[in-house]
Amino acid sequence: MCGRYWLKSEKKIIVNEFNIYEVAADVKPDYNITPGRNVLCVTENGHNKLVSFRWGLIPSWAKDEQIGYKMINARAETLLEKPSFLKPFQTQRCLVIADGFYEWRKTTAQKIPMAFRMKNEKPFGFAGLYDRWQSSENEIITSCTIITTNANELVAPIHNRMPVILRADDYELWLDNKINNTVKLTPLLKPFESKIMESYEVSSLVNSVKYNSSDAIKPIK
Repeated sequence: MCGRYWLKSEKKIIVNEFNIYEVAADVKPDYNITPGRNVLCVTENGHNKLVSFRWGLIPSWAKDEQIGYKMINARAETLLEKPSFLKPFQTQRCLVIADGFYEWRKTTAQKIPMAFRMKNEKPFGFAGLYDRWQSSENEIITSCTIITTNANELVAPIHNRMPVILRADDYELWLDNKINNTVKLTPLLKPFESKIMESYEVSSLVNSVKYNSSDAIKPIK
């Protein structure tokens, strides 16, 4: 699964990397992003737009917004089987922007946080889905989920799943919601190339969801 990640890139870098035409969200560093928070995403409706969605998908038909906390991730293998994800997979896809993500290595004594990022330290896009939900008080919440797949060779010793990281060349296809051919889209949902990623141990302070400092992503020597 993917339950924690970070984003520190400046707005100008994000705009350039994701070909953003319209910025409709604030950009500021966040070193310990947790479910339930608003996160930066990219959508496409004629042009790429930088937006903010709540992390934890609330299906449009849900009775209670709390269901979102159970839907922070969507398994790539079962997207076509789950009513919560099928329509978004066909017509409501997004990129969730990150600089890296955390997973925990389990030992007999403790869980050790590990950071995963690109060797070039550039931001990248998780494959995401989004939906819009309206409460009985007419509050509208747009929320998202991050798709996961089997772990690559780098992540596998730590966890058997990892977020789907899309290649930059595939951003345009993924974001084009006029394309609803799932046969064409499904091959994108695969483990990312481990050779251009790196991992390292970080401070156990990251274990606290309240800890949010630039030190969170520094390697433990």
